[in-house]
Amino acid sequence: MIPLKDDNPARNFPFLTLGFIVLNIAVFLYGANLPIHPSVLYADYALVPSQLLNSPFTTYPTVYTSMFLHAGIWHLGGNMLYLWIFGNNIEDVLGKFRFVLFYFVCGTLAAFGHIATDLDSKIPMVGASGAISGILGAYLILFPFAKIRTFIFLGFFWTIARVPAILLLLFWVGLQIWNSASSEAGGTAWFAHIGGFVAGVLLILPFKNFAKH
Repeated sequence: MIPLKDDNPARNFPFLTLGFIVLNIAVFLYGANLPIHPSVLYADYALVPSQLLNSPFTTYPTVYTSMFLHAGIWHLGGNMLYLWIFGNNIEDVLGKFRFVLFYFVCGTLAAFGHIATDLDSKIPMVGASGAISGILGAYLILFPFAKIRTFIFLGFFWTIARVPAILLLLFWVGLQIWNSASSEAGGTAWFAHIGGFVAGVLLILPFKNFAKH
């Protein structure tokens, strides 16, 4: 199932959600136009668990810089699609400052969720999906019955249907758990997705209630 649009309009224009999207696209285009392979950016800005544990003070910034790097156009496109669909409502609820804080807190916890599963990994982790997973977890708590226009495909059958957010998002997180347990699902930081999602579920109400004061 691929979400296309939610029927849950925000009250205010999502400047920060759009800003995150523009910034991610700008970084990707910058890397794509480098005279050498864009993977050179990973050397300085991707998160490598073993390097972070060995040199935490010098490499800690990569927890955040890695959130703006993507491995390819599909990686970028998928992340930005989810952020655009679900981010505006969370920004609307939290307000600008707390939305940014929530985004980076979820992204940070997602990163450490990934690190905890493989402390010695030398594979660079990149992508905004950990932070965006936190947005999805928050959306599940705040808008479980919002309708999401979703592209559904099963073999040769496909359709577009309005699916409750709770169904779509539980399917999504179930897929992350399934993939994390699969020996053939390497190359993706599934536990960052799961960690970010759990962080979003647990933190959205404290963030929301704090925003009222």
